[in-house]
Amino acid sequence: MKMGSLFTPLLLPLFCLCLTLISPTHSTDCSSLKLSGGKKQYSNCTHLPTLNATLHFTYNATNSSLSIAFSAPPAKAGGWIAWAVNPTGTGMAGSQALLAFKNNGSMVVKTYNISSYSSIVEGKLSFDVWDLEAEAGSDGKMVLYGSLKVEESAEKLNQVWQVGPGIADGHPMKHEFDKANLGSVGELQLVEKLTPSSPSPSPQVANANSGYGLRVTQLNVGFWILGLIYFIVFM
Repeated sequence: MKMGSLFTPLLLPLFCLCLTLISPTHSTDCSSLKLSGGKKQYSNCTHLPTLNATLHFTYNATNSSLSIAFSAPPAKAGGWIAWAVNPTGTGMAGSQALLAFKNNGSMVVKTYNISSYSSIVEGKLSFDVWDLEAEAGSDGKMVLYGSLKVEESAEKLNQVWQVGPGIADGHPMKHEFDKANLGSVGELQLVEKLTPSSPSPSPQVANANSGYGLRVTQLNVGFWILGLIYFIVFM
C-alpha cells in the first residue's frame, strides 16, 4: 500500500482546514449596516441604542473633522430625522443639530441651534459644517450626511439623535417624549482609549478591511499545511 493512500483519509480534513485558512476572512465591519444609498464609505459604524438608528462616521484627526451619515426612519411619513452634537451638555438643550426632511419632494438638511427645549431656532451652528445632504431610502429610512469641525485633539463627543412626525409651516413638529425619544443621547468615542497593557491598534482607512493582518497569518499557516500534505503524499 502506498504511503499516500494510507494517509488519504487524514488528508481531507487537513486540506479543508487549509482552504478555510487561505480564504479571505472579514473582520467585523460595517457590511451589516449598509446605508440605503451607499454613496459614501466610512471607517466606523454603530447601532445607536434607540429609534432604530445607525451612525456611520470617519474622524480625521489631522484636520479635526468628523464626517457622518445618520440613518433612521422618521416617526411618520413626511417626518424628520436629526443628529446633533452638544458641546456644553449631555441632553437636547444646547445641542447643535442637523435636521433632514422632505421639502416639496426634495430632501433638505437644515441647521438648528437648540438653546432650550422650548426654543428650536434655525440658524448657524457654533461650529463649521459642510457637505450637508440627505436622501430617502426605499426601506423607509432617511439618511443625513454631513461633515463638521470638532475641537482639536477631541477624543469624544456628546451626541443626540431624534425623529419627528412632520413639518408645519417650514418648522419641525415636536417629537414624542416616549422612553426611546428621551433616551436618544450618548457619547460618541472618536479615539479608542487604550489601557497600558493594550497593543496599539493599526491605523484605519475608510472602507478598509481591518482583518488584513489576520488573513496574512492565515495564509502563512495555510501554505505550511499544504507543504505538509505534499510531504506526506509524495515523499
